[in-house]
Amino acid sequence: MTLAQILRTLRARYKIALLVLVVTVIAACAVSLVMSKTYKATTSVVINNKGIDPVTGLSVPAQLTPGYMPTQVDVVNSKMVALQVVKDLKLAEDPAVQERFARLEPGHATIQDWLADGLRANLTVEPARDSSVLNISFKGDDAEYVARIANAVAAAYQQVSVDLKVAPAQKASGYINEQIKLLREKFEAAQNRMSAYQKENNIFNSDNKLDVETARLNELSSQLVMAQGQSMEAGSRQRQVQKNAGGSPDVLSNPLIQSLKSRLSEAEAKFADISARLNVNHPQYIAAKSEVDQVRTNLNQQIGLASTGVASNARILQQREAEVRAALDAQKAKVLALNGARDELSVLANEMENAKRAYETASQRLTQTSLEAQSTQSDISVLTAAAVPRSPASPRLLLNLLVALVVGSMLGIAAAIAMELFDHRVRSADDLTLLFDLPLLGVIEKSRTVKHRPQRRLNGPMPA
Repeated sequence: MTLAQILRTLRARYKIALLVLVVTVIAACAVSLVMSKTYKATTSVVINNKGIDPVTGLSVPAQLTPGYMPTQVDVVNSKMVALQVVKDLKLAEDPAVQERFARLEPGHATIQDWLADGLRANLTVEPARDSSVLNISFKGDDAEYVARIANAVAAAYQQVSVDLKVAPAQKASGYINEQIKLLREKFEAAQNRMSAYQKENNIFNSDNKLDVETARLNELSSQLVMAQGQSMEAGSRQRQVQKNAGGSPDVLSNPLIQSLKSRLSEAEAKFADISARLNVNHPQYIAAKSEVDQVRTNLNQQIGLASTGVASNARILQQREAEVRAALDAQKAKVLALNGARDELSVLANEMENAKRAYETASQRLTQTSLEAQSTQSDISVLTAAAVPRSPASPRLLLNLLVALVVGSMLGIAAAIAMELFDHRVRSADDLTLLFDLPLLGVIEKSRTVKHRPQRRLNGPMPA
């Protein structure tokens, strides 16, 4: 049907459309008056999204993720929150509720689950746009009851959010506590091994002791170099003494030998003078010769003693060199042993430090998780508590009437068009053309009745 046909149909059958509209409005009004009143209470809660935990001081980036608010909506709608409300308000202890549950749900779920499902069916959670506010609404036929349930849901949501945050911390705390025992045992074992090794090797401060022994090694090296120089010099003097004892500087520098040489020179000069003047049998000649022989003998004896001293000094210096060399070798072995002991001690010390660090880290983590496990702080705060509603949320008579007007108008138009389709009538020239598929020759308009005014009679003849 064209728009013109629809308009002609509505003009012809307006009574049907009007009747349907009136019936729809009356029915909506009657239903609105008969329906039981439903009240709605709303509690607004705000979620702290600062991202800082008030107990541990750590950042909580999960609150800044896009899915955080939908997750909180699901938490409020969860059965855990509903069961917490049933527990807090002791709804399952009401005799009337128990009697109704026994009558409606015999042999099925528990009364707590039944009540929780009923609460969830009438619960609505809507996040505010572009904010961290959740509107928790509850519907029911009792104004005070719905306000109490809405506030109880908000309180249960706070409690459940704390439990959800604390429960993992409690489990982690128990696990870390067990691990701390093992880490403490490892730390004590590493410490005991290090102490035993220190006692066994007589090492208490490896670095300082190694410095002392290294300094001693350096000192012995210096002494060995000095002893080698002295030994070489003494060996040269000994060889020179052995070749020419009289020409040795050690012998020549001996004061006693120098004195004996002077006496020998004087005695020889005196003997030469006497031998030139006296005979060999003369007592002065014999005395002078005896003196020369005696001085020469003493000189030779002193030269021999000086040579023996040089040789003894060379042997002493050689022995000193050997002793210093042996001490140096022993010190080297000791330093090498200390190096090995220090390396082993360093390994043990590193093991102990690693065990200590792991133990301290676990202890700090245990302290943190213990604080989290004992925390009762919630990120949710009640912004606006639900008040007892003064007027019912439904039914809304004015809204229902407006809807009935719209729906009734549409139904009336549909009824008129439907009757026209079942009982089609010719209402215009276009209908004839469409109905018979023949050309239209003409249209006789409906005549209009013209009322003629009565003419007044005038004196005189009528005009021809």
